[in-house]
Amino acid sequence: MSLIGSLATGVSALDSFEQGLEVVGNNIANVNTTGYKDQTVDYANTFSDVLQEATPPSPSGSQSVETQQIGTGVQIAGINTNFAQGTLSTTGNNTDLGISGGGFFVVQNPATGVDYVTRDGSFQLDSQGYLVTSQGYRLQGLSNGSAAYSATTDANGNLVYTQTPTAPTTLGDIQVNFNISIGNGLTNNTAGAFTDAQVTAGAPTLENFTVDQAGNVVETLSNGDTFDRGQVLLQSYEDPSALVNEGNNLYGNTDAAGAVGGIALSGANNTAGTNGLGNIEVGTLEGSNVDLTQEFANLITAQRSFQAASRVITTSDTILDEIIHLKQ
Repeated sequence: MSLIGSLATGVSALDSFEQGLEVVGNNIANVNTTGYKDQTVDYANTFSDVLQEATPPSPSGSQSVETQQIGTGVQIAGINTNFAQGTLSTTGNNTDLGISGGGFFVVQNPATGVDYVTRDGSFQLDSQGYLVTSQGYRLQGLSNGSAAYSATTDANGNLVYTQTPTAPTTLGDIQVNFNISIGNGLTNNTAGAFTDAQVTAGAPTLENFTVDQAGNVVETLSNGDTFDRGQVLLQSYEDPSALVNEGNNLYGNTDAAGAVGGIALSGANNTAGTNGLGNIEVGTLEGSNVDLTQEFANLITAQRSFQAASRVITTSDTILDEIIHLKQ
Protein backbone atom coordinates (compact mmCIF):
# COMPACT_ATOMS: atom_id res chain seq x y z
CA MET A 1 0.00 0.00 0.00
CA SER A 2 1.24 3.49 -0.76
CA LEU A 3 1.82 6.06 1.91
CA ILE A 4 -1.20 7.91 0.57
CA GLY A 5 -3.13 4.74 1.36
CA SER A 6 -2.05 4.91 4.99
CA LEU A 7 -3.27 8.50 5.13
CA ALA A 8 -6.69 7.39 3.82
CA THR A 9 -6.77 4.59 6.37
CA GLY A 10 -6.08 7.06 9.18
CA VAL A 11 -8.77 9.42 7.89
CA SER A 12 -11.36 6.61 7.78
CA ALA A 13 -10.51 5.81 11.40
CA LEU A 14 -10.89 9.45 12.44
CA ASP A 15 -14.30 9.66 10.73
CA SER A 16 -15.53 6.42 12.31
CA PHE A 17 -14.27 7.12 15.83
CA GLU A 18 -15.67 10.64 15.68
CA GLN A 19 -19.11 9.17 15.06
CA GLY A 20 -18.49 6.71 17.86
CA LEU A 21 -17.73 9.61 20.20
CA GLU A 22 -20.95 11.31 19.11
CA VAL A 23 -22.97 8.22 20.02
CA VAL A 24 -21.30 7.92 23.43
CA GLY A 25 -21.79 11.63 24.06
CA ASN A 26 -25.48 11.38 23.19
CA ASN A 27 -25.91 8.42 25.56
CA ILE A 28 -24.30 10.33 28.41
CA ALA A 29 -26.37 13.44 27.65
CA ASN A 30 -29.56 11.35 27.97
CA VAL A 31 -28.67 9.53 31.17
CA ASN A 32 -31.67 11.18 32.88
CA THR A 33 -34.07 11.14 29.91
CA THR A 34 -37.29 9.25 30.62
CA GLY A 35 -37.54 6.04 28.61
CA TYR A 36 -34.29 6.67 26.70
CA LYS A 37 -32.61 3.63 25.13
CA ASP A 38 -28.84 3.72 24.73
CA GLN A 39 -27.02 3.05 21.47
CA THR A 40 -23.85 1.18 20.59
CA VAL A 41 -21.60 1.41 17.53
CA ASP A 42 -20.39 -1.58 15.53
CA TYR A 43 -17.27 -1.14 13.42
CA ALA A 44 -16.28 -3.11 10.31
CA ASN A 45 -13.20 -3.14 8.13
CA THR A 46 -13.40 -1.83 4.56
CA PHE A 47 -12.30 -3.77 1.47
CA SER A 48 -8.64 -4.78 1.14
CA ASP A 49 -5.98 -4.21 -1.51
CA VAL A 50 -5.02 -7.71 -2.66
CA LEU A 51 -1.28 -7.82 -3.37
CA GLN A 52 -1.24 -11.53 -4.19
CA GLU A 53 -4.00 -14.07 -4.52
CA ALA A 54 -3.67 -17.54 -3.02
CA THR A 55 -2.84 -20.51 -5.23
CA PRO A 56 -3.21 -24.19 -4.34
CA PRO A 57 -0.23 -26.54 -4.30
CA SER A 58 0.68 -27.96 -7.72
CA PRO A 59 0.67 -31.70 -8.54
CA SER A 60 4.45 -31.56 -8.70
CA GLY A 61 4.57 -30.75 -5.01
CA SER A 62 5.24 -27.00 -5.03
CA GLN A 63 4.02 -25.12 -1.99
CA SER A 64 0.73 -23.25 -1.97
CA VAL A 65 0.81 -19.44 -2.00
CA GLU A 66 -1.07 -17.53 0.67
CA THR A 67 -3.14 -14.44 -0.03
CA GLN A 68 -1.41 -11.15 0.70
CA GLN A 69 -3.74 -8.22 1.34
CA ILE A 70 -3.74 -4.93 3.17
CA GLY A 71 -6.87 -3.37 4.61
CA THR A 72 -7.89 0.15 3.62
CA GLY A 73 -9.48 1.32 6.86
CA VAL A 74 -12.58 1.09 9.02
CA GLN A 75 -16.22 2.04 8.66
CA ILE A 76 -19.41 2.14 10.74
CA ALA A 77 -21.21 -1.18 10.33
CA GLY A 78 -24.22 -0.15 12.37
CA ILE A 79 -25.53 1.93 15.25
CA ASN A 80 -27.77 -0.29 17.34
CA THR A 81 -30.35 0.67 19.94
CA ASN A 82 -30.51 -1.32 23.17
CA PHE A 83 -34.20 -1.67 24.08
CA ALA A 84 -33.53 -3.32 27.45
CA GLN A 85 -35.77 -2.37 30.35
CA GLY A 86 -34.88 0.77 32.28
CA THR A 87 -35.46 1.15 36.02
CA LEU A 88 -39.01 2.05 37.08
CA SER A 89 -39.14 4.89 39.60
CA THR A 90 -42.20 5.72 41.68
CA THR A 91 -43.75 9.16 41.15
CA GLY A 92 -47.16 8.73 42.78
CA ASN A 93 -48.81 10.57 39.86
CA ASN A 94 -51.70 8.57 38.41
CA THR A 95 -51.04 9.93 34.92
CA ASP A 96 -47.48 8.56 34.92
CA LEU A 97 -47.36 5.09 33.40
CA GLY A 98 -44.42 2.71 33.22
CA ILE A 99 -44.14 -0.55 31.30
CA SER A 100 -42.69 -3.49 33.20
CA GLY A 101 -41.61 -5.69 30.31
CA GLY A 102 -41.94 -5.42 26.54
CA GLY A 103 -44.01 -3.11 24.40
CA PHE A 104 -44.53 0.56 23.59
CA PHE A 105 -47.26 3.10 24.19
CA VAL A 106 -48.90 4.32 20.99
CA VAL A 107 -49.63 8.04 20.73
CA GLN A 108 -51.15 10.05 17.90
CA ASN A 109 -50.69 13.61 16.72
CA PRO A 110 -54.30 14.88 16.65
CA ALA A 111 -53.43 17.48 14.00
CA THR A 112 -52.00 15.02 11.47
CA GLY A 113 -53.32 11.62 12.55
CA VAL A 114 -49.77 10.21 12.50
CA ASP A 115 -48.97 7.53 15.11
CA TYR A 116 -45.74 7.26 17.10
CA VAL A 117 -44.59 4.88 19.82
CA THR A 118 -42.74 5.62 23.03
CA ARG A 119 -41.56 4.16 26.31
CA ASP A 120 -42.00 7.55 27.98
CA GLY A 121 -45.20 7.30 30.00
CA SER A 122 -45.14 10.81 31.50
CA PHE A 123 -48.67 11.66 30.39
CA GLN A 124 -50.92 14.43 31.58
CA LEU A 125 -54.57 15.43 31.25
CA ASP A 126 -55.32 18.23 28.80
CA SER A 127 -58.25 20.64 29.05
CA GLN A 128 -60.56 18.10 27.37
CA GLY A 129 -59.56 15.22 29.63
CA TYR A 130 -57.38 13.39 27.11
CA LEU A 131 -54.22 11.63 28.28
CA VAL A 132 -51.50 13.34 26.26
CA THR A 133 -47.72 13.65 25.98
CA SER A 134 -45.93 16.93 26.62
CA GLN A 135 -46.37 17.67 22.88
CA GLY A 136 -50.14 17.11 23.09
CA TYR A 137 -50.08 13.72 21.33
CA ARG A 138 -52.96 11.57 22.54
CA LEU A 139 -52.51 8.13 24.10
CA GLN A 140 -54.22 5.39 22.06
CA GLY A 141 -56.27 2.42 23.16
CA LEU A 142 -59.88 1.37 23.63
CA SER A 143 -62.08 4.32 24.51
CA ASN A 144 -65.69 5.38 25.10
CA GLY A 145 -66.46 3.11 28.01
CA SER A 146 -69.46 4.55 29.84
CA ALA A 147 -71.77 4.22 32.81
CA ALA A 148 -75.46 5.02 32.43
CA TYR A 149 -77.62 5.54 35.50
CA SER A 150 -81.26 5.09 36.34
CA ALA A 151 -82.56 7.16 39.25
CA THR A 152 -85.28 5.55 41.40
CA THR A 153 -86.50 5.82 44.99
CA ASP A 154 -86.13 3.31 47.79
CA ALA A 155 -88.69 2.38 50.44
CA ASN A 156 -87.76 5.47 52.46
CA GLY A 157 -88.17 7.78 49.49
CA ASN A 158 -84.44 8.36 49.01
CA LEU A 159 -82.84 8.70 45.61
CA VAL A 160 -81.10 5.54 44.40
CA TYR A 161 -78.82 5.45 41.35
CA THR A 162 -78.42 2.13 39.55
CA GLN A 163 -75.46 1.77 37.20
CA THR A 164 -75.43 0.12 33.78
CA PRO A 165 -71.80 0.05 32.57
CA THR A 166 -70.67 -0.35 28.97
CA ALA A 167 -67.15 -1.63 28.35
CA PRO A 168 -64.83 0.33 26.04
CA THR A 169 -64.63 -1.19 22.56
CA THR A 170 -63.78 1.67 20.20
CA LEU A 171 -60.17 2.24 19.21
CA GLY A 172 -59.10 5.83 19.63
CA ASP A 173 -57.95 8.59 21.98
CA ILE A 174 -58.20 7.75 25.67
CA GLN A 175 -60.23 10.37 27.52
CA VAL A 176 -60.82 10.61 31.24
CA ASN A 177 -64.05 12.44 31.99
CA PHE A 178 -67.53 11.74 33.36
CA ASN A 179 -70.54 14.02 33.22
CA ILE A 180 -74.12 12.74 33.09
CA SER A 181 -77.44 14.52 33.05
CA ILE A 182 -81.03 13.82 32.02
CA GLY A 183 -80.87 12.67 28.41
CA ASN A 184 -77.11 12.14 28.68
CA GLY A 185 -76.72 8.78 30.38
CA LEU A 186 -79.13 9.58 33.21
CA THR A 187 -82.80 8.57 33.40
CA ASN A 188 -85.32 9.88 35.91
CA ASN A 189 -87.49 6.93 36.97
CA THR A 190 -88.70 8.43 40.26
CA ALA A 191 -92.30 8.77 39.02
CA GLY A 192 -92.30 12.47 39.79
CA ALA A 193 -90.90 12.20 43.31
CA PHE A 194 -87.85 14.16 42.21
CA THR A 195 -87.48 16.68 39.44
CA ASP A 196 -84.94 16.25 36.64
CA ALA A 197 -82.85 19.02 38.17
CA GLN A 198 -82.81 17.25 41.54
CA VAL A 199 -81.88 13.92 39.92
CA THR A 200 -79.03 15.58 37.99
CA ALA A 201 -77.77 17.42 41.07
CA GLY A 202 -77.52 14.21 43.08
CA ALA A 203 -75.98 12.10 40.30
CA PRO A 204 -72.55 10.51 40.80
CA THR A 205 -69.54 12.56 39.74
CA LEU A 206 -65.95 11.66 38.94
CA GLU A 207 -63.74 11.41 42.02
CA ASN A 208 -60.55 9.80 40.72
CA PHE A 209 -59.15 7.35 38.22
CA THR A 210 -56.34 4.84 38.00
CA VAL A 211 -54.84 2.47 35.44
CA ASP A 212 -54.45 -1.19 36.34
CA GLN A 213 -51.73 -3.56 35.10
CA ALA A 214 -53.86 -4.64 32.13
CA GLY A 215 -54.21 -1.00 31.08
CA ASN A 216 -57.84 -0.55 32.13
CA VAL A 217 -58.61 3.09 32.92
CA VAL A 218 -60.83 2.65 35.97
CA GLU A 219 -62.88 5.64 37.11
CA THR A 220 -64.11 5.94 40.70
CA LEU A 221 -67.29 7.96 41.23
CA SER A 222 -68.51 9.92 44.22
CA ASN A 223 -70.93 7.16 45.28
CA GLY A 224 -68.19 4.52 45.27
CA ASP A 225 -69.11 2.98 41.91
CA THR A 226 -66.39 2.19 39.39
CA PHE A 227 -66.34 1.47 35.66
CA ASP A 228 -63.80 1.09 32.87
CA ARG A 229 -63.57 4.33 30.89
CA GLY A 230 -60.91 3.03 28.50
CA GLN A 231 -57.99 0.66 28.11
CA VAL A 232 -54.39 1.56 27.32
CA LEU A 233 -53.05 -0.80 24.64
CA LEU A 234 -49.42 -1.62 23.94
CA GLN A 235 -47.63 -2.46 20.71
CA SER A 236 -44.57 -4.63 20.15
CA TYR A 237 -42.43 -5.12 17.05
CA GLU A 238 -40.65 -7.95 15.29
CA ASP A 239 -37.69 -5.68 14.52
CA PRO A 240 -37.59 -2.72 16.93
CA SER A 241 -34.17 -1.75 15.51
CA ALA A 242 -36.07 -0.47 12.44
CA LEU A 243 -37.77 2.22 14.54
CA VAL A 244 -36.52 5.75 13.88
CA ASN A 245 -35.96 8.15 16.76
CA GLU A 246 -38.09 11.21 15.98
CA GLY A 247 -37.06 13.23 19.04
CA ASN A 248 -39.14 13.99 22.15
CA ASN A 249 -38.78 10.31 23.15
CA LEU A 250 -40.92 9.25 20.17
CA TYR A 251 -40.19 6.58 17.55
CA GLY A 252 -41.53 6.48 14.01
CA ASN A 253 -41.13 4.23 10.97
CA THR A 254 -43.38 1.71 12.71
CA ASP A 255 -44.49 -0.01 9.51
CA ALA A 256 -40.94 -1.14 8.74
CA ALA A 257 -40.53 -2.50 12.29
CA GLY A 258 -43.29 -5.08 11.76
CA ALA A 259 -46.01 -4.74 14.38
CA VAL A 260 -46.74 -8.02 16.18
CA GLY A 261 -50.39 -8.94 15.69
CA GLY A 262 -50.91 -6.31 12.97
CA ILE A 263 -50.70 -2.54 12.78
CA ALA A 264 -54.23 -1.91 14.08
CA LEU A 265 -54.50 -2.11 17.87
CA SER A 266 -57.01 -4.50 19.38
CA GLY A 267 -57.94 -5.81 22.78
CA ALA A 268 -57.14 -9.36 21.60
CA ASN A 269 -53.57 -8.63 20.52
CA ASN A 270 -52.43 -5.57 22.46
CA THR A 271 -53.62 -5.96 26.05
CA ALA A 272 -50.83 -5.41 28.57
CA GLY A 273 -49.67 -8.60 30.24
CA THR A 274 -50.55 -10.81 27.26
CA ASN A 275 -48.79 -11.89 24.05
CA GLY A 276 -45.35 -11.04 25.42
CA LEU A 277 -46.32 -7.49 26.39
CA GLY A 278 -45.37 -6.09 29.78
CA ASN A 279 -47.64 -4.90 32.58
CA ILE A 280 -48.53 -1.26 33.05
CA GLU A 281 -47.44 0.20 36.39
CA VAL A 282 -49.37 3.33 37.34
CA GLY A 283 -47.52 6.06 39.22
CA THR A 284 -44.13 5.07 37.83
CA LEU A 285 -41.80 6.21 35.06
CA GLU A 286 -39.11 4.24 33.26
CA GLY A 287 -35.68 5.78 33.46
CA SER A 288 -32.91 5.75 30.90
CA ASN A 289 -31.10 2.42 30.50
CA VAL A 290 -27.73 4.11 29.99
CA ASP A 291 -24.94 2.51 32.05
CA LEU A 292 -22.66 5.44 32.89
CA THR A 293 -19.77 3.19 33.92
CA GLN A 294 -19.84 1.43 30.55
CA GLU A 295 -20.26 4.71 28.67
CA PHE A 296 -17.19 6.24 30.32
CA ALA A 297 -15.22 3.13 29.38
CA ASN A 298 -16.49 3.43 25.80
CA LEU A 299 -15.58 7.11 25.83
CA ILE A 300 -11.98 6.40 26.84
CA THR A 301 -11.68 3.65 24.22
CA ALA A 302 -13.04 5.86 21.44
CA GLN A 303 -10.83 8.76 22.52
CA ARG A 304 -7.65 6.65 22.54
CA SER A 305 -8.58 5.09 19.22
CA PHE A 306 -9.06 8.56 17.74
CA GLN A 307 -5.67 9.63 19.07
CA ALA A 308 -3.98 6.53 17.64
CA ALA A 309 -5.56 7.15 14.23
CA SER A 310 -4.30 10.73 14.28
CA ARG A 311 -0.79 9.38 14.94
CA VAL A 312 -1.07 7.24 11.79
CA ILE A 313 -1.76 10.39 9.79
CA THR A 314 1.05 12.31 11.48
CA THR A 315 3.55 9.51 10.92
CA SER A 316 2.54 9.11 7.27
CA ASP A 317 2.94 12.83 6.76
CA THR A 318 6.41 12.75 8.31
CA ILE A 319 7.54 9.90 6.03
CA LEU A 320 6.10 11.67 2.98
CA ASP A 321 8.07 14.75 3.94
CA GLU A 322 11.25 12.65 4.17
CA ILE A 323 10.65 11.20 0.70
CA ILE A 324 10.04 14.63 -0.80
CA HIS A 325 13.40 15.85 0.56
CA LEU A 326 15.46 12.75 -0.42
CA LYS A 327 17.36 14.66 -3.15
CA GLN A 328 18.28 17.52 -0.85
